[in-house]
Amino acid sequence: MSVFRRVRDITVANLNERLEQSQDPVRLIDQFLIETRQEIAEAEKLHQQYAGHTKQLKQQVDQAKVMRDRREEQALLALKAEEEHLAKLALQEKMLYEEKIEQYSELYAQSLESLQELESQLNELKTEYQVVYSKRQYYYARMETLRLQQRMNQRMSGYGTQDVPKMFHRLEDRVSDMEWEARSLRELRRSGQDFLNQAGSALQSTLEQELSRLKQKLNNKGEE
Repeated sequence: MSVFRRVRDITVANLNERLEQSQDPVRLIDQFLIETRQEIAEAEKLHQQYAGHTKQLKQQVDQAKVMRDRREEQALLALKAEEEHLAKLALQEKMLYEEKIEQYSELYAQSLESLQELESQLNELKTEYQVVYSKRQYYYARMETLRLQQRMNQRMSGYGTQDVPKMFHRLEDRVSDMEWEARSLRELRRSGQDFLNQAGSALQSTLEQELSRLKQKLNNKGEE
């Protein structure tokens, strides 16, 4: 039977299953580690108590053995001194110590077995903690990779969404329109200048004609 009862909500037996269903595995593992640390602290405290109790039981057994052997020696000495009454008293106490040895030896054996079981469970807890802590580091790295990937996806979401050929086609149309407008204005200015030039030529011709007419008129008056 286990020396102490586990009170954790999460155990290694169901941790893996819960990890697969958890949206935040690191938080779940942290909860497990907190509960495991508490259990380790309680187990270490209980181990100290058991170790102290076991040591006391061992001392009782050792002291009883010393007193048993001493009473036997005293009984022998009493017999040599022909004091049978003292020898009987010494043997009675020896028997009491032998009973005490038997009783305390049984308690010591039970306590030692429990202590060894507790040490085994404590080592198991510490091993579980180290294994799960390593798993936490792995899941933390995975979650961090996922977080960074999501951030990158968000930044890249606006890239590559436009149709580049269509974008340049629209730009080409716009530039062509601007070039057409500029060309039309240039042709209009040229037409206006040509008109002015033609108008100027026509005016010059008219002036020349008027000038010739006046000269002819003057000549006609001179002849009169």
